[in-house]
Amino acid sequence: MGYRVAVVGATGNVGREMLAILAEREFPMDEVAAVASPRSHGTEIELGDTGKMLKCKNIEHFDFTGWDIALFACGSGPTKEYAPKAAAAGCVVIDNSSLYRMDPDVPLVVPEVNPDAIDGYTKKNIIANPNCSTAQMVVTLKPLHDAATIKRVVVSTYQSVSGAGKSGMDELFEQSRAIFVGDTVEPKTFTKQIAFNVIPHIDVFMDDGFTKEEWKMVVETKKILDPKVKVQATCVRVPVFVGHSESISLEFENEISAEQAQELLREAPGIMLVDKREDGGYVTPVECAGDYATFVSRVREDPTVDNGLVLWCVSDNLRKGAALNAVQIAELLGRRHLKKG
Repeated sequence: MGYRVAVVGATGNVGREMLAILAEREFPMDEVAAVASPRSHGTEIELGDTGKMLKCKNIEHFDFTGWDIALFACGSGPTKEYAPKAAAAGCVVIDNSSLYRMDPDVPLVVPEVNPDAIDGYTKKNIIANPNCSTAQMVVTLKPLHDAATIKRVVVSTYQSVSGAGKSGMDELFEQSRAIFVGDTVEPKTFTKQIAFNVIPHIDVFMDDGFTKEEWKMVVETKKILDPKVKVQATCVRVPVFVGHSESISLEFENEISAEQAQELLREAPGIMLVDKREDGGYVTPVECAGDYATFVSRVREDPTVDNGLVLWCVSDNLRKGAALNAVQIAELLGRRHLKKG
């Protein structure tokens, strides 16, 4: 016996990926609904590679009564309106937007890191999915923190344009083509030219000079991993279609060697260690696209601090950073709370 699952925002990048991953992982479903905005009503969308086509239903008229789980991938605006309605109807909401992440009554969950936190979902019938850049980082940090207790994290991200949605991917493609043929390049989605460039600005600026994306990495890491960990982030948009990369510097309370860290990461869930100190002995975003794992490379000791490490991690932001983590939360929810059959 399976679940009745609704994917809200099914026509977007993350929504499509959610449908694909539900099918790939053979999530136990008796029924699945593709739900989207009124303009997508009736649009057909494939359930992964199954060949089964789903007709999109209008969110404005969709009744969540009798549905078990709703995966929301539609942004904070629609989520604010419809997630409480779904939750009130008895459907557990797993939300990919930033709306509920810092709500003390909503668990923020990465199953490899803080699975027990999911037990708090009953307060609002909502579970939050973290920011894409946070998700891959905390998966990487968890085994190291358990072994030697992280004091401080300094991270610089190299985030792909798919993090800004389809418009971001289209802009990179269109600008690249325009540059090759000598046409004028005008930024629309991004604040500056993204093709053949990098932009040290994601989301809005805050009063302290950091951006909201950087703030999210700080507060979400504290909520998921440990409130005592100090985090400083610089988030950069780069001309890559899919896959976020991060350069992470860590300071620990206790001694840990690069070799020990490699061994811990090699055995950790959700991580693939690819760390050869030779040409090509590391993973890049092009290689991680379409994969479930968070790849870790270039683990080395930092001689400038006591008990320091530096490493590189890469992950498909549409998968582990969004859709995969949401489906993993649904799997965890099923095992712990919504058992069927």
